[in-house]
Parts: sequence; C-alpha cells; structure tokens
Amino acid sequence: MSSKVYFSNFRSRRKEENKTNKIKQLFDKAGFAEFIHKGDLTAIKLHFGERGNDTFLKPVLVSSLVEKTLDCQAKPFITDTNTLYYGSRHNSVDHLKTAIKNGFAYAVTGAPLVIADGIRGDNWTSVEVNLKHFKDVKIAGDIEKSDNMLILSHFKGHGMSGFGGAIKNLAMGCSAAPGKVEQHQCSKPVITSECTACGTCVDSCPISLITLQNQKAEIDLEKCIACNNCLSNCPESAIELDSKSLPEFSERMVEYAYGAVKHKKGRVGYINFLMDITPDCDCEAFSDTPIVPDIGIMASKDPVALDAASYDLVNQQMGLEGSLLEHQHHHGGDKFRGVWEDVDSRIQIRYAEGIGLGTQKYNLISL
Repeated sequence: MSSKVYFSNFRSRRKEENKTNKIKQLFDKAGFAEFIHKGDLTAIKLHFGERGNDTFLKPVLVSSLVEKTLDCQAKPFITDTNTLYYGSRHNSVDHLKTAIKNGFAYAVTGAPLVIADGIRGDNWTSVEVNLKHFKDVKIAGDIEKSDNMLILSHFKGHGMSGFGGAIKNLAMGCSAAPGKVEQHQCSKPVITSECTACGTCVDSCPISLITLQNQKAEIDLEKCIACNNCLSNCPESAIELDSKSLPEFSERMVEYAYGAVKHKKGRVGYINFLMDITPDCDCEAFSDTPIVPDIGIMASKDPVALDAASYDLVNQQMGLEGSLLEHQHHHGGDKFRGVWEDVDSRIQIRYAEGIGLGTQKYNLISL
C-alpha cells in the first residue's frame, strides 16, 4: 500500500501562492492538525545550520508552521540537538548563539528555541528497538517527552548517507551525543598514504587521540568517537572513510530514526524542502553550489515515502553545470551518486521500509 505525499512547486504569480501560504496549505492537506491538540508541547525539529552555512531552512518559512501549530492551540518549540563534531553547535550555549545568529530568534519564528539533549548532550532517554544493530537507542530527552513533532528537513546531499532528508533528520538530529557516537562507530577515519605529517589533524582532534608516528599521523581507533574533525580539517585530503562501512552506517542511522518516533506513531508530520540542494549537509561551515534547480516543498505522514519521492524528483532534474556533480547530469540520473559515487543512497530507504518505518511506495499529489 502506498502513502500519500503532497507536493507544491515554487511557481507563484500572486500573494495566495507565496511560499508561506503554500506551506500552510501543505500542512492542511497532509492532515497534521489531526494529531496536534490544545495544550500539546509540539517539537518542530529542524537544523539551525552551522556558522558560515547559508542554505539551511529560512526562519521566515519555519514561522508559517509555528503559526499553524498555534492555530491548533498547541505550544510549539523549535528544536535541534548538539553536534558530535566540535563546531559552533557542540554545546547548547554555542548552539543557541548560532541559531539566533542564523535568524531563528523568537521575534522571527514566534516560538522558543530548545536544544533537546541538554547543555552538554547528556539529556537522553533509552528507547528499546530490538533491531539488527541496536537493542535500544539514545533519543534526546526533550524530543522523547514532546507530545508530537513536525520534522522539517532541508533535502540535500551527504557524504556518508548519500542524501539527508526526513530519515536522517530523525536519526542523527533526534539523538543525543552518545547516540551519534553509536551511529558513527562503524565508520571511523583512516589515514592514507597521502599524509605529510603536517600535524593539523593532531591539533584538530578534540580528545587528543592522534599522534605523529614514523612521519605519519596515527589515530587511536579504539577510543575514536568518529566526530570526523580530522577529516574535515586535513589540508592534504589524506584522511578518508572506508566506503565499505557506509552501508552499515546507513542502517544504524535508520534504526535510530525508528527509535525517534517509536512512541509517537501517528503523531509526526514531515516536510521536505527541495531547495538549495547542495552536495553537503548543513553541518558544513560553508554552502556549495546546488547540484539541481529548486523544485518545491513536500509533506507526508510517512518519512520513507517522503524521502523516496524527494529522491525521485531530484533525479528527474537536469544537473547544474559548474557544481560538484561530476556525472549523472541527465534526466533520471542518480544525482547523489553523481556526487558521492561510493555511496548507495537508497540503502536508507530500503532498510527503513524493511524495519517498518514506512513504505517507499507513494502516491504523489500535486497541489
């Protein structure tokens, strides 16, 4: 049986067709008001964007969903969790400063900001899943305690999972720091022969696990938390991830997504924004050129169907010249494989369907 996915493109010639009104229409058509009730504490989960990134969701668009939630007489709060890597969102103090700097102030969105896993990422609840890789997962405490959720995802590429959409937003985005470690545990950085022993990675490791031995950097992989700070900071690109580990990473990620909504069945709505479709996650402190044109906004109660439909719509586009997209430019070409050729993006969709998170079969309904 297929799930309903609602779609609205970006064409607009009058006020009633502006993006904020389209978002409100998607909210209504997808039936999100059915599970948001008076007095509910509603988590609006999104990504605030790293300092220096500029393609995260626009706060003014988020405010339209806050308004719809308030119309239901609920009590919305905008939320995210702290990062595993040591950037501008590693703890709640820096995270909130970054969120406000990026425009997510109460005066703009109309809702308070809550970092759901606490000031240092240790506010979490264990949720039993009994799946292939995990018996239980560590979900951010304030997300687990919320009455219902709206998951707002900027659909874009990702170097480890191929793409990031609703599933990844649930998985990495709703887990506390120890849960992020568990998801990354199978895929740790590897020093290649290109290493020049410059020592940059030594200084970038937040827990001092990298040393220089015999004119080459070495990582204590047993203690490594896989934050990948070393990988992103290496000036020689001499640190990489073992591509053979990436399928398991995607499966671990999906199991965390399952745990994030296990106790909220029927009380979660998902919206994917297919705009500024960059090659990388908004965790990067930069924003690269989009790989395809802007497409539209999609909504569903099924995260798997939503991501599958989003993936297909991206692949239907012509790739943009001058972007990181090296091949698969044609209509129907796998755009994320064209950027991250070693990553099978559909693993997360197939595995998510296999464990019962949703279905990849969808009925696309254009508004």
